[in-house]
Amino acid sequence: MYLRSTEENLREKIKELTCLYDISKTISKSNSINIQTFYDIIVSTKNAWRYSTECVVELHIKDYHLSTSEIMELSVFQSSTIIVNKTNYGHIKVHYPSKKYNLSDFSDDEQKLLDTIAIEIGNYVDKYQTLERKAALRQTIERMERLSLLGEMTAGIAHELNTPLGNILGFAELIKEQNSDPEIGADISIIINSVIYSREIVKKLMFFSCEMPQKLELQELKPIIVFALSFLKSNFQKKSIRHELVFKNDNIMAKVDSVQITQVLFNLLINAIYASPEKSIIKIIVDDDDANLYLKIEDNGTGIPDSIKEKIFEPFFSTKPVNYGCGLGLSVVHGIIKNHNGEITLQNNFPSGSIFTIRIPVMVPATYSMPAGNASENVAPFNAAALLFTMSTL
Repeated sequence: MYLRSTEENLREKIKELTCLYDISKTISKSNSINIQTFYDIIVSTKNAWRYSTECVVELHIKDYHLSTSEIMELSVFQSSTIIVNKTNYGHIKVHYPSKKYNLSDFSDDEQKLLDTIAIEIGNYVDKYQTLERKAALRQTIERMERLSLLGEMTAGIAHELNTPLGNILGFAELIKEQNSDPEIGADISIIINSVIYSREIVKKLMFFSCEMPQKLELQELKPIIVFALSFLKSNFQKKSIRHELVFKNDNIMAKVDSVQITQVLFNLLINAIYASPEKSIIKIIVDDDDANLYLKIEDNGTGIPDSIKEKIFEPFFSTKPVNYGCGLGLSVVHGIIKNHNGEITLQNNFPSGSIFTIRIPVMVPATYSMPAGNASENVAPFNAAALLFTMSTL
């Protein structure tokens, strides 16, 4: 180990204190985790070492790997681990060329300084990760409050519209039965079709606001999903899109309303087909654990921009062209899943596309009474014809 004179010790101590001051100032000026801040830190670190002109400082943490200059092929180095939230997050190293230096050219004080710098980096990363988590949580709470408010509003609107629409439809059909004028009959047909379309929108608003009645039964999920896929077979074929259905467990069951879950599948799959390029693949992955059922629908489309992700579950919000749907599909999905005490989340697929993940509790909700008898006898049989009829009369 090289022994330094008092003057050299003082000079090196000043360099160390200057380094820590510069790093502290760099971090205080930063308002996010970014590569420039990391680069400024390793430059300040380099200047604190005794042979600063010949050392190379390397920083490797998660998504960032940078150095003050090209790292020599053969080197000796000091290293310190960066800890963030009690986990190994990366390291910082100071290299010397091994042809000219060896480990004895590093001092104990330099190792202590490097450890301190690693702690400063860890604290910096932890601080902004915590802020990002808080911001994300705040945005989630705000979004849920906004959706809850929209749910209350749409429930009121739907109830107020339902009765007059029913009256209009009833009287229009009565007039049509008693009418003999073809021209008036054509006009009445337009009225009837418009009312039916309006009632369809009201029905979707009621789905969104969790106002639609439920029939929760212990169901096997596989027949419901297979039915939805077969029903949409022509939609897949039009764009030569294949689907892959993966069940991690063939006997996955949950207390669900089969009609509503089918509606969820229709809406998500139709959106995935619309967004996906021709001859691509849509994956449907189903898994469960002791508490929850998980259903993922993955596509390779254009994806959903971050700027609108918070709005996609709001009623009447749509990125599709005018006259292509009314923007209620995903809001219906959100309402149904909420009505099942579950949640739906969105994340980006790689390299492109979206992944919608549905989580539904497997356990029976508090308001639902489990029938007595053998559990296997209580599994509701799947009836595709009855399902189609029920959906058509909603």
